[in-house]
Amino acid sequence: MQILSELSNALAAAVEFAGASVVRVEARPRLPASGIVWSSDGVIVTAHHVVEQDDAERITIGLPDGKTATAKLIGRDPTTDLAVLRANATGLTTRTWADPGSLKVGHFVLALGRPGETVMATFGVASALGDAWRTPAGGKLDAYVQTDVVMYPGFSGGALIDANGQLIGLNTSALLRGVSITVPGATLKKIVETLLTKGRISRGYLGIGAQPVRLPDALAKQLSQETGLLIVSVEPNGPADKAGLMLGDVIVSVAGEPVRHLDDLLGALSSDRVGASVPAKIVRGGAMQEKSVVVGERG
Repeated sequence: MQILSELSNALAAAVEFAGASVVRVEARPRLPASGIVWSSDGVIVTAHHVVEQDDAERITIGLPDGKTATAKLIGRDPTTDLAVLRANATGLTTRTWADPGSLKVGHFVLALGRPGETVMATFGVASALGDAWRTPAGGKLDAYVQTDVVMYPGFSGGALIDANGQLIGLNTSALLRGVSITVPGATLKKIVETLLTKGRISRGYLGIGAQPVRLPDALAKQLSQETGLLIVSVEPNGPADKAGLMLGDVIVSVAGEPVRHLDDLLGALSSDRVGASVPAKIVRGGAMQEKSVVVGERG
């Protein structure tokens, strides 16, 4: 019984410690959500889907000390479900981020939220740790954490913490239907720093509609890939149109990276390639061709 009592006290202490950096985010009608203090000068990171566009200039942050502060939207990335706010507050409490390699499947974790005035917590274990993953909306996570922790309404944007009260990542229910995903600190750092600097995340695009298609056996063997992307629509005057890509072409690689599915194409059109000319290998009339495409920008 003493062991259970000590464990219970340790988890309560972890919640109290980390809860000092979890805030309430009122940025949509009726249902507040949560956010994490990113820096003491008022930068808050939360979930994109809890910040409705109409309310972007009327955001209220509920601070751990019971006070409130107004905030403005700095930027958002719908593809990773992240948004950055700046509250009119200073001296906020930040907490340490856990070493990414320290979390193992089966470790105890707690989800923290502050949809009301006080911090709330639910308890569980890390049930799966994933490598780099591209979200259905096209965003890229360096890794992700899946847990069996129950996420109550208003928990999105809140923190997942370890048993020591260190922050693991930000919880969101919007990236995958029916599953709560935790965006890890490494991905948060990249997105937050970009949004603070630029206000948005640049995304490359070609201006095409495409779908996977099987390649002829001989070509599949030559390329060591079974599928490519069949172009089914081309945006007039878009990057692909200007490069001479046509309906019926099959894209098999972009910038030297194999393209088998739409996710592969999204991965090849990273923000650092916007404005750059990249080679695109296509199959046209059964023959391989290479085109140079200047990657367009879609924020």
